Amino acid sequence: MDMLGDAPLIAIIPAADLARAKAFYTDTLGLKLTEEKPQELTFQCGSTEFGVYETPSGGQAAHTLASFKVADLDSEMEALRSRGITFEDYDFPGLKTVNGIAEADGIRAAWFKDSEGNILCVNERTTM
Repeated sequence: MDMLGDAPLIAIIPAADLARAKAFYTDTLGLKLTEEKPQELTFQCGSTEFGVYETPSGGQAAHTLASFKVADLDSEMEALRSRGITFEDYDFPGLKTVNGIAEADGIRAAWFKDSEGNILCVNERTTM
């Protein structure tokens, strides 16, 4: 019997408007679209991939749905800002952003919303 630990995990992100999401992920984020079906898109990110599917409940989650691990958070944020991305500011117990960045436990992270209102993250590990 195969165990799930050996199976690749693919994130699936909901979108209320698939055409709008396709434009966002390809044009704004610059991701490679690898498969397109009438109700679902697949994008490649590094050695992984994720899906975006059409559903009326897209953008309703109040938490992070996916996080991009990057080597240089500041450069990524600058590039994303130049493409119109606005980073979220948070001030919760245990999580406060400064200039869009939260730092804790050897990780620096920033959050933004996609075209559907889904919360995405970019993060950089600062310690091993």
